[in-house]
Amino acid sequence: MTDVTAGFEAHRSYLTRLAYRMLGSLSDAEDVVQDAWLRWHASAPEALASPRAWLGRVVTRLCLDLMKSARRRRETYVGAWLPEPLIEEIGGASGNEDGLDVPYVLQLALERLSPLERAAFLLHDVFDLPFPEIADTLGRSEAACRQLVSRARQHARQDGPRHPLSAEAARRYATAFFEAAHSTDPTALKGLLAQDAVLHGDGGGKANSVLNPIFGNEKIGRFFAGLARKPEQQGFVARYEPVLINGMSGYISAETDTEQAVVLDIRDGLVQAIYVIRNPDKLGPVRERLAAGKN
Repeated sequence: MTDVTAGFEAHRSYLTRLAYRMLGSLSDAEDVVQDAWLRWHASAPEALASPRAWLGRVVTRLCLDLMKSARRRRETYVGAWLPEPLIEEIGGASGNEDGLDVPYVLQLALERLSPLERAAFLLHDVFDLPFPEIADTLGRSEAACRQLVSRARQHARQDGPRHPLSAEAARRYATAFFEAAHSTDPTALKGLLAQDAVLHGDGGGKANSVLNPIFGNEKIGRFFAGLARKPEQQGFVARYEPVLINGMSGYISAETDTEQAVVLDIRDGLVQAIYVIRNPDKLGPVRERLAAGKN
């Protein structure tokens, strides 16, 4: 490995996490990092005072450019767009260095921010960059960057999880929800869900999924019971594994029609929101994990 390659590889993990947090898509993040590598290789990296800062600027600006076209694509996206899930083993070694501790609900909140607000918030509050460096990266004044971060924090306070769950609790909630969601009894989920719980789905037009949110524990219970009563479900036992998804309780499963990742937002002991990702374009690692039989 050359010095130029080694210098880049030392920052690849940070750059990938930064790009994923900006874009909500691991495949897009990897493409951006590859583009950054080409620019790094074509530059004179040995002359850089701070390679990490230079690479961070390059990746952030590439992400901002990509987000413009991504937003246009999402205008024609079928149903709700949810971020690509990052799967971790419950109780496994933490992979939270360089920003993996941003939970799924906060990633969703970031999607509602402007690109500049998202970039400023991530660089400062997640990756701990100083405002002068952020201002240089975004081409804005320090005062403007402080305002961007302040506005973004308002969303973070509203949408961040209240308390992180222990590994035991995360596994318990995921298992209980999976079993109740595959029951034909419409009341099976009632004790797990908050009264005003909401179900979100993302099939991207490529897999069966709810197109609009379902509100209320009773309606959600009836929805899952209806799925369980379908003829193709009779005698079928789904393969599943409780996991952490972007640091939150959830599970992955192989259903009759496709694989899926289910994220549970748990507040005050009850499931407040459910996010079901079924778009196959976002589930490559899920398919690989289930195929490997890790359950």
